[in-house]
Amino acid sequence: MTSLTINGRAHTVTVPQDTPILWTLRDELGLTGTKFGCGMGLCGSCTIHLDGVAIRSCITPISAAVGKQITTIEQVENDKLGAALQAAWIDAGVPQCGYCQGGQIMSAIALLKRTPKPADSDIDDAMSGNLCRCGTYTRIRAAIKTVAAQGVKA
Repeated sequence: MTSLTINGRAHTVTVPQDTPILWTLRDELGLTGTKFGCGMGLCGSCTIHLDGVAIRSCITPISAAVGKQITTIEQVENDKLGAALQAAWIDAGVPQCGYCQGGQIMSAIALLKRTPKPADSDIDDAMSGNLCRCGTYTRIRAAIKTVAAQGVKA
């Protein structure tokens, strides 16, 4: 059995230690907001936070999360910065098909927590691992810059 803290709540799961965090979240705990994309950590749709750092849950084993805080897209609305980003996302018209949005927002939160006033190059670097098949990159950048200008803190 493995004890985990996810979105501030304790959970116990019985899965092999090499099981990717993504499958534990989705299949064992029913937290389906985190999406499966490429399965190789390349598209970013599975992005979550592990102790506040954006990681790819499809390639990170559950053993890496023991004793750490996992935060998923389901928790974002309870975070001032996350809620502000979700509102800015909608205002900027970012969501299209929506598949990548959870991972995009998790990466944007991690960026703004470590760099509250990012330059365009900071945004491009932080978001470069999150692919959007709808091509909304300029809107994503605009939403991030809107929240940065508001000075919202986590």
